[in-house]
Amino acid sequence: MDFKQVAESMPIAACVVSVEKRGDTYGKVRLVTGNKIYIDTIEHPMTPDLAMLKREFVPNSEYTDYMTRDLNFEDSCYHAAVKKTTRHAYAHPARFDVWFDMTFLPLWPDDGDICYCMYIMEVHLKPDAKRMSTISADIASAVLETCIKLRSPGDFKETITSICKDIRDLCGSEHCCILMMDTEKRSCYVLCEAFSKDTKLLPMETYVDDAFYDIAESWEATIGGSNCLMIKNSHDMEAVRERNPIWVESITGAGGKTIVLFPLIFKDELLGYIWAINFSADAADKIKETLELTTFVLASELYSYRVIDKLHILSSTDMLTGVMNRNEMNNYVDELVKDCSGKSVGVLFADLNGLKAVNDGEGHAAGDMLLKHAAEALREVFDVHHIFRSGGDEFAVILTDVTEADLEEGHAKLEQAASKYEGLVFAIGTAYASDTRDVRSALHDADEHMYADKESYYTRYPERRKR
Repeated sequence: MDFKQVAESMPIAACVVSVEKRGDTYGKVRLVTGNKIYIDTIEHPMTPDLAMLKREFVPNSEYTDYMTRDLNFEDSCYHAAVKKTTRHAYAHPARFDVWFDMTFLPLWPDDGDICYCMYIMEVHLKPDAKRMSTISADIASAVLETCIKLRSPGDFKETITSICKDIRDLCGSEHCCILMMDTEKRSCYVLCEAFSKDTKLLPMETYVDDAFYDIAESWEATIGGSNCLMIKNSHDMEAVRERNPIWVESITGAGGKTIVLFPLIFKDELLGYIWAINFSADAADKIKETLELTTFVLASELYSYRVIDKLHILSSTDMLTGVMNRNEMNNYVDELVKDCSGKSVGVLFADLNGLKAVNDGEGHAAGDMLLKHAAEALREVFDVHHIFRSGGDEFAVILTDVTEADLEEGHAKLEQAASKYEGLVFAIGTAYASDTRDVRSALHDADEHMYADKESYYTRYPERRKR
């Protein structure tokens, strides 16, 4: 067959691909020839971002001469060339900021174990809603259900956990998880996960520690510029092992045999990943097509969620010290006044002695550093969500379900923590109430005790009294 003539007969970018058949799997994947439009995409890309690894088309070259290895591309070529089934995909690969409308058509005849297909593509600088919505009814139903849940009122984390379970059911997998990443702080956390009934897989919290970010960061290179990673069998697993042996070892060691991994990207920002482990390989195509659309929608909502979360942090956190601010303290006190659980409440006020003298004598930068040290000492003893900067040089700690002994122990530990910082001396007052509804009385009493402690301090050191 004159493959060059076949390619040139196509009005859009097209090339002929050969796939080496090896039993139930495949070997080399080569670009046999292409029409002028396709060759121009390599030799004269429409934008610099679309430049290939090699800028000269050489017939019968391995496709990896032009782009990093992509298991999704290989899988589509294999099914079209060897299995003689038509494949279509509309995807946004991470390596290019464009959308590809791709079709893989079987070609006959084969040449022994060398099988052929036609790869046809169109490039879109922006997503085409019509092409994205040209999907089967069951996939459309699954994506629509996700959209409806995301737009429904209610707790966001409960909603996203429900969606995670739906995705696990769709994939027929043992485990599905959404992992959020903070590239600035180089940290990650599990947003939600879902397990099958009889799985022996452990929760992701077992593995997510301070060092896990490095593993998650390696996934971008492992995906290799594609829009996802899908490991369906041992052949795929070995191909991924070449790129990321440590991660593959951890997957297989934990009992993983198959995995689909999708990055969650919105506005070119990586938000995290969603994956399903030990999914039904027979449903791989449906899983991939559904998740391509679901992650597109999900990433947008997660981006909004994270923005709102950051706004909440900004509105509730004291930016200098990192503890909760006065507004958040007032809200918390209002909640405790309404609490009918019968829990006890303990209050500790800690005011910095001598801050005014430091500001006047050494400058506000030194005063700010003293405030930061004060917050650090408080965090050594108490959880940050219980610590509030209630005034300029004053902090409050509000604890529930504690005893008077617990409160006094915290008092003593705080004095020990403060002694580690030069010039840091607290005036401390505490108060206890057996019911959270009496929290305002406890705050008043703790405040009075704190001022009594402060007066005692300045009686001993009158030269440090605030003017």
